[in-house]
Amino acid sequence: MLLVLLPTYNEKENIALMLQTLSALLPEAKILVIDDNSPDGTGRVVKELIPRYPRVSLLHREKKQGLGKAYLAGFKHVLQNHPEVKRIIMMDADFSHDPKFLPAMIKESEKSEVIIGSRYVFGGGVEGWEPWRKYLSSLGNIYCRLICRLPIRDFTAGFYVINTGWLKKIDLNLISSSGYAFQFELKYRLYQAGASFKEFPITFKNRVNGESKITNHIIREGLIAPWRIIFKK
Repeated sequence: MLLVLLPTYNEKENIALMLQTLSALLPEAKILVIDDNSPDGTGRVVKELIPRYPRVSLLHREKKQGLGKAYLAGFKHVLQNHPEVKRIIMMDADFSHDPKFLPAMIKESEKSEVIIGSRYVFGGGVEGWEPWRKYLSSLGNIYCRLICRLPIRDFTAGFYVINTGWLKKIDLNLISSSGYAFQFELKYRLYQAGASFKEFPITFKNRVNGESKITNHIIREGLIAPWRIIFKK
């Protein structure tokens, strides 16, 4: 059984089309939307769509606490309530992670425990980014790779297929990053636990609707987090 985790904050303009697309592409998969009480009413839209898509459910959180906290809440919910789920898909709800890559990534997950949709392997790339964002992302990945010493090209990737058995082997309470630093902290913990990784080339597209959620806090956290991760017992 597959389950897609979709963290949302102000994704009203994207969520209906994303649920329609995923339901058509992966008709047997469950979809869990984790909404951080979006002011634009994203959670309300999901509730209205659930009768149309019975495999969709909503995990409502009272306030915005960052991407990492949303995913951790989703992991714990799935592990506690859905033992039938064997693989979890992690992706953004804004179509920057194109669902068309999922069938091939899912097939690859039969051979490796963690599949990463990667921009920085042969065949991968980005579309629609400003030069400063390309520079920031490339530099950030080099920085993480030098510090954490993992054989991964795209540390900040947020597009995954993960065998849920490996989530059970790590202490989710040790993961404290709230923003995009969560992505490389999760990879580091999974690698420490012994999971095998495969980077699958994807084209990352700039979000279809809405505003980017990159903030100065997220950038600062990204600079500090690799050191905190490797020194944390």
